[in-house]
Amino acid sequence: MDDSHEQLRYPIGRYEAPERYDPELQNEWISAIEALPGWLDLCIENLDEHQLQSAYRPGGWTVNQVIHHIADSHMNAYMRLKLALTEDSPVIKPYDERAWAELSDVETVPVNVSITLLHALHRRWGQMLRNMHPEDWERTYYHPEYEELVPLWQMTDLYAWHGRHHMEQIRQFRQRMSW
Repeated sequence: MDDSHEQLRYPIGRYEAPERYDPELQNEWISAIEALPGWLDLCIENLDEHQLQSAYRPGGWTVNQVIHHIADSHMNAYMRLKLALTEDSPVIKPYDERAWAELSDVETVPVNVSITLLHALHRRWGQMLRNMHPEDWERTYYHPEYEELVPLWQMTDLYAWHGRHHMEQIRQFRQRMSW
């Protein structure tokens, strides 16, 4: 993969998990999760149907698919958080994000429905994260696809990155297209 393709696909770089938990980063992670729906509002503001159906990079998803993907992914993340807070290292259910992006709801449901869902979801998610006890951040779930226990602090860092990652794909695409 050449550098320009890598930059289009990963505009803020690939995710790199921290080696250890740093509680001082919690507020940064939570703030990014809480802010994402507003960032996405700005990213898709005034886009028409043609623009929403345009791929942000060659061979990539459309803006529409990216927004619906974020909603799907973050609903799963929120459920994983709640499972990990209420069970001892539960096994989570992986899903095929590419297959989900091809389902009919992604094509037929307006993108603003997923944006509205993200506003509600991220409000609840932020509240859950802000009210966790210090020991809760070390709770884990088991990811069978990666065969590892994932602590909640790492999951939170990952999804803070994930939101910024996709938001930047759309923002930079709009900039390149002068929309």
